[in-house]
Amino acid sequence: MKIAVIGQSLFGQEVYCRLREEGHEVVGVFTVPDKDGKADPLGLQAEQDGVPVFKFTRWRAKGRALPDVVAQYQALGAELNVLPFCSQFIPMEVISAPRHGSIIYHPSLLPRHRGASAINWTLIHGDKKGGFTIFWADDGLDTGDLLLQKECEVLPDDTVSSLYNRFLFPEGVKGMVQAVKLIAEGKAPRLPQPEDGATYEGIQRKETARIDWDQPAEAIHNWIRGNDKVPGAWTEACGQKLTFFNSTLNTAGLEPEGEDLPIPGAHRPGVVTKAGLILFGNDGRMLLVKNIQLEDGKMIPAARFFRRAESSTLELTEEELGTAEAVRDAWKRILPSVPEVDESTDFFKSGAASVDVVRLVEEVKELCDGLELENEDVYMATTFGDFIQLLVRRLRGDDKEAECAIAYVEKAVNKLTLRMPHQLFIGGAFVDAEGGKTYETINPTDGSVLCQVSLAQVSDVDKAVAAAKDAFENGLWGKISARDRGRLLYRAPPSPSTRPDPTGT
Repeated sequence: MKIAVIGQSLFGQEVYCRLREEGHEVVGVFTVPDKDGKADPLGLQAEQDGVPVFKFTRWRAKGRALPDVVAQYQALGAELNVLPFCSQFIPMEVISAPRHGSIIYHPSLLPRHRGASAINWTLIHGDKKGGFTIFWADDGLDTGDLLLQKECEVLPDDTVSSLYNRFLFPEGVKGMVQAVKLIAEGKAPRLPQPEDGATYEGIQRKETARIDWDQPAEAIHNWIRGNDKVPGAWTEACGQKLTFFNSTLNTAGLEPEGEDLPIPGAHRPGVVTKAGLILFGNDGRMLLVKNIQLEDGKMIPAARFFRRAESSTLELTEEELGTAEAVRDAWKRILPSVPEVDESTDFFKSGAASVDVVRLVEEVKELCDGLELENEDVYMATTFGDFIQLLVRRLRGDDKEAECAIAYVEKAVNKLTLRMPHQLFIGGAFVDAEGGKTYETINPTDGSVLCQVSLAQVSDVDKAVAAAKDAFENGLWGKISARDRGRLLYRAPPSPSTRPDPTGT
């Protein structure tokens, strides 16, 4: 089938590539003009493949389609328009032109959440189910007949990025390819959208993302995660605008003990703890925010809000200076419109987008032999100087959290002093059981009591399960690639039981 792909982004690029792999002929790609000297990934890929690429700044003027634009489109003879992700308004003269019409991808289960910020509103409303729709384009706003829908569970701490990366992107690409196959086979349905349950919400912008504190904790959490990363849910505190990211309701085992952060309008002050910033809803329940963006754009761990000025600048070694220059070259490749990358160059103010974050992280990992690095780290250190400082601290291992405090019981055995932990290990810390409950652990050789060991109660088990769940869903291990996990495992020293016995016994 002859297809015109109209859209942009990595999602559009992936759909384009998969359609070509399936044997379809892409007769033209229509994408957005270059920004800051950078071509959109879809247009760039098509140009490399020798496919005609068109970058119209607009398709119509004063409500009427531009004749020369429509003529260039019609000359291609497309039989179907595929719009994987398109931010431009395409006139009906183009939408209705092909024999099979036009299909569009939308990241919600239509008719719910029509509009441009569908993923945001799925989370803001606390929907338990999310998904995407592929529909036949018409002259309405996301109102065309349904062709295909797929749904997924929305996890309690999902953000726009996690929901998109886990399901909406990979399954959406497959869905677009499947939809085209159904059309080619003459099996594609046209199901009118029901109006029952239909909603439309406007695009989320920074000025409308201010947090309303007169809500339950769950609603505040949903608002924060629904605006994470863009545009960012914010409030005013300490004389500046603070934007909150990485929110969770999983506060099992956390105590609001730390330094108060007064927030105008909130029912209680926030509390900066070692785990992050604890906030409160009008129902008295807690939520935890792990990252804060300051008004100057710098992102910091929420736990360091009152300690953000403590870090001193590192003096780099010759080897580290070489690494810094290699990273500088990576920034130059990603930011071609920036004449010179210096210490103050801001990655995002220089025109970088989320796709550039992914590219930078991958390039730096290659330069630094699989160093543990996440997209979050780029948001935490947006200027080149700060990024290099973060990178060097990570390479030196200086950014690790303080060593876990352990209360040992000491026992003299065979002229050796044995040190044995005796508390419960929950959420990365050794703690006493609820109520200080303990039991005796016995030396099997003589029946003597070795020590008192914490006796876990039901509440302790609940806390341990919650901590394990949080580590599984939000911890670093689950976020890094299988390749990087493998590198870390190979670096781990062998346990004593696996080391060869030098005596040969």
